[in-house]
Amino acid sequence: MQKILDAMRAAHRQEPPADGATRRDRLDRLAALVRDNGEAIATAISADFGQRSSEETSLLEVFPSLGGIKHARKHVRRWMRVRRHWAGFWFLPARVALQPQALGVVGIIVPWNYPLYLAVGPITDALAAGNRVMVKMSELTPAFSALFADLVARYFRADEVSVVNGDADVAAAFSALPFDHLLFTGSTAVGRHVMRAASANLTPVTLELGGKSPAIVAPGARMDHAVERIVFGKLVNAGQTCIAPDYVLLPRDQVDDFVARVGKRVEAFYPSIGENNQYSSIVNDRHFDRLRGWREDAVAAGAKAHVLGNEEGTRRLAPSLLTNVTDEMTVMREEIFGPLLPIVPYDRIEDAINFVNDRPHPLSLYLFTDDRRIIDDVLARTRAGGVTINDTLFHIAQHNLPFGGVGPSGMGAYHGKTGFDTFSRLKPILRQARLNGVGLLNPPYGTRFRRMLSIMLGR
Repeated sequence: MQKILDAMRAAHRQEPPADGATRRDRLDRLAALVRDNGEAIATAISADFGQRSSEETSLLEVFPSLGGIKHARKHVRRWMRVRRHWAGFWFLPARVALQPQALGVVGIIVPWNYPLYLAVGPITDALAAGNRVMVKMSELTPAFSALFADLVARYFRADEVSVVNGDADVAAAFSALPFDHLLFTGSTAVGRHVMRAASANLTPVTLELGGKSPAIVAPGARMDHAVERIVFGKLVNAGQTCIAPDYVLLPRDQVDDFVARVGKRVEAFYPSIGENNQYSSIVNDRHFDRLRGWREDAVAAGAKAHVLGNEEGTRRLAPSLLTNVTDEMTVMREEIFGPLLPIVPYDRIEDAINFVNDRPHPLSLYLFTDDRRIIDDVLARTRAGGVTINDTLFHIAQHNLPFGGVGPSGMGAYHGKTGFDTFSRLKPILRQARLNGVGLLNPPYGTRFRRMLSIMLGR
């Protein structure tokens, strides 16, 4: 890995900075990689999961990947422009500027749950910014990781983009390399290790983590709509989504109605869910056993599990609503990352806001209401990486919005222009004019200087 990094760094130094045509060419090749190999990509991901529908892969990975590339390609020349301004009043007629400059070599550590999109998304931003890219794929998706490494080698030179595969020890060594920037997507616990390793090299990091993203259903919300969008957000990829609704805050008198509506919606989305090949499997036995264990532990501690379907097929875990949950249960302390959905009743919207604020800042927050006062109140008083109102998930696919967490749910952001800036050094430049007055501030400091200083200080 060090040899790959050294070769990329040497190429970055020796070749001219990537101009707009070079960057667009690299983005075009990245788009072709995704577009030309969609069927092979979907097949490999499904093999890794045990079962994931090609429709979900197309919607949740191929579509946003190509959309992000198209957006970057359209705007990259404008993003590259030097950003010019006048200098401060006392330094006129000098001019100042910010010149975007590629950092060099960017490292990207990709998780298993959306292995295409969470590789291609940051690669897009890094290439748009003119960088070389090294990618560490997840060992939990071996079929796709091997395929992606082969595809990257076919579409890119080794000193442009390179893929590394291997186990957790390889990932640890990867995170310790002296990159010019390192982006990690994964759990908060692993993110701490990545940041610790990167700190030895003073490598800047962007950490896209997780946490427990709440869905607040406000009093008077359109319940059918709220149920539809929460079920969608929770059950695509069988809940193995970092921004999936992790629990629902619901008016106390609507819990039974919500449970009944969710059951009907699950049946409408995934008839005979245990045998339905459009419902994803859990990625491996360890995570399948973890989720079943958490559900059983919650029931043993007094929760009621509303299991919505049978559990047949390869690692199919039935969607399960959990009522009567308490803070001591694991499902209320840890990010679930699966199709279990705790329901937390509240009496006043104030109580729901306080419940969110009493916990670590989530990666996403979902609010269902048409009441402008409630919307403004929740937005003003809560902190989250991103917010979607009257829907779930889709804020991540808006290329004009940054994506990132806050506090335990992440550090830094990318996507679109924000991603371009993340992987660029905005070099500050002052251009002094031929005729200027700065000589008036030169020593020796006499009467003229003191008069000038008095004016400058507003005395």
